[in-house]
Amino acid sequence: MTAEEIYALARARMPSVARGTVYRNLGQLTQAGLIGKLEMPGAPTRYDRESRSHPHLVCRRCGRVEDLCLGPKLTAALLSAAEEKITGYELKLFHICPECKKNQEVIV
Repeated sequence: MTAEEIYALARARMPSVARGTVYRNLGQLTQAGLIGKLEMPGAPTRYDRESRSHPHLVCRRCGRVEDLCLGPKLTAALLSAAEEKITGYELKLFHICPECKKNQEVIV
């Protein structure tokens, strides 16, 4: 979710919450390693309840982001390919999601 989406949910439950409070808390939670932060060029930053490094699947049309499980063997192989100790990573695989494919078929 983006900070604005989180702010909208928080405001629905607590109408007096300030936007700055949400942004500040997201920053603190990210810094403490309690949530993850996913930055993508040309799109708002997204926050992930999973703080450990893991791959994502990103739709090139609508921007939807999903967690992707590559399995322990493939993940271990990718991490061991580097000569230095890996302290974290960002892996984004791009595709066209099923919803966008379905909408494209209707238009064509």
